[in-house]
Amino acid sequence: MIAAILVGAGAGIGLWLVLTWAIPPQATLRGRFATATDDLVPISAVADAPWATTLARPLIPGMRALGLPGGRLIRDLRVLGRGADTHLAVKAVLACAGLLTPLMLQGLLVLADVHLGVELPLVLAVLLAASGFVAPDLEVRSKAARARAEFRAALSAFLDLVWITLAGGAGVEAALLAAVNVGRGSAFDQLRRALDAAQLTRTAPWAALRRLGDELDISELAELAASISLAGTEGAKVRTSLAAKASALRTHLVADAEADAQAATERMALPVTLLFLGFLGFIAYPAVTQVLNGL
Repeated sequence: MIAAILVGAGAGIGLWLVLTWAIPPQATLRGRFATATDDLVPISAVADAPWATTLARPLIPGMRALGLPGGRLIRDLRVLGRGADTHLAVKAVLACAGLLTPLMLQGLLVLADVHLGVELPLVLAVLLAASGFVAPDLEVRSKAARARAEFRAALSAFLDLVWITLAGGAGVEAALLAAVNVGRGSAFDQLRRALDAAQLTRTAPWAALRRLGDELDISELAELAASISLAGTEGAKVRTSLAAKASALRTHLVADAEADAQAATERMALPVTLLFLGFLGFIAYPAVTQVLNGL
């Protein structure tokens, strides 16, 4: 009964995905209006892996119809520079691999005249497929957290360069362009792309930085844009404010590093305790054996 239910559910989901790929769903009026009123192309650069999108192309429309990936996951992917289609393709490939691996092993065992039944391979296939479907999300969230920490470290250096350039008498826009052209790395590449987009579209650079902060879910970048906009529109002196923000950002990064180190130390307490207990048992075993034999 369980095997029939699992096979029927898998066949239904596969048929639905194939129909979704063959007959794409029509966009609703609300969706078209939202697309028409959206901002320009996202500033953050993403790249899709051709092999993944080609391999799982029939499954991507169906997963898109389910609302995958979510808004938060899209921001995490943008921080890592990955495309949403690549992420969905990896999820689909891993899920299919997890689903087929136990069944293929069961087929090999049948050829070797070893019969394990049908229920166990089906349960393992479902569990592996679910694990393969969820594992890429967990990986992206973990790597995105580290990427944001690296971005904040680069942002503190960028703030130092900006306020030093402002102290030299440069204007706000000139200071931003000069500072972003000095640094190297993915964070400075994203900042450089945002400022280049602002120049090409003839918009204020702080507006582009604010959009980039919203896309990458980095609040410090949006706060930087708000501070710089005061200097660009109201003529406020922001040099001291930028220096304070850079110092506060570095302090926050140091506090996060200390918290991570403390958490790692606490995680090491359990293995050390188990090792100590095993050592005590190894030492006490001969004495306990002698006492028991003497009884």
